[in-house]
Amino acid sequence: MSCQHNDLPGDPLTTKSRVLETGAGMVQDFAPVKNICAHLNAFHVYASDKTRCVEANHYCSHITEDLRQCLLYDSPAPNARLLGVEYMITPKLYNTLPASERKLWHTHEFEVKSGMLVMPAPRGVPSSVWEAAETAEMKDIIPLYGKTYHFWQIDRGDAVPMGAPELMLSFTSDERVKVAKPGGMAELCRERDEKFGVDWKAKREKRAELEGTELHPDADAMWEDK
Repeated sequence: MSCQHNDLPGDPLTTKSRVLETGAGMVQDFAPVKNICAHLNAFHVYASDKTRCVEANHYCSHITEDLRQCLLYDSPAPNARLLGVEYMITPKLYNTLPASERKLWHTHEFEVKSGMLVMPAPRGVPSSVWEAAETAEMKDIIPLYGKTYHFWQIDRGDAVPMGAPELMLSFTSDERVKVAKPGGMAELCRERDEKFGVDWKAKREKRAELEGTELHPDADAMWEDK
């Protein structure tokens, strides 16, 4: 499922570095990372150029019932590149933000109902059991608002993170997917679905009955900015 990156800049890790990694893992806590409780996979589109999008693996922690934070990687590999971060908040918190801030946040309803957002299954877990767990997670995510920045623009071939962070959006309709991928959802999800053994079309059908939510009109505002 995962693949190592062999084209990263710099020399391979030395034996000394690997020994230090192992030793640190035995004696240090790493509590914030150990608090990660969900791996999600979806696609983000650049607010500054809506013809560009990139796949992102989200490793998310629940900080409170109203706040999640996710580290974003380009793959599930041990040496995956850290793309950026995403914060997710409930409507209760979102509604307290000033209007200038609310416009930077995106919704998740289309991501969920379209089948674009998935929770890759760990090996050995029966598909029926995992589908139930994934659906429960999707119900929780539908009402959340997200704010995402990418630091590493891997889609343009940058060897290291270059330039200022880029605000990223979520797709909100099939038409907007086609701005970045003329072939639509089929083109967008093909390689991802093969990699994780999922089917966005099947998930879209299963999630059709999920209850939506009343979305704040300020959310997804960056789609309207030229």
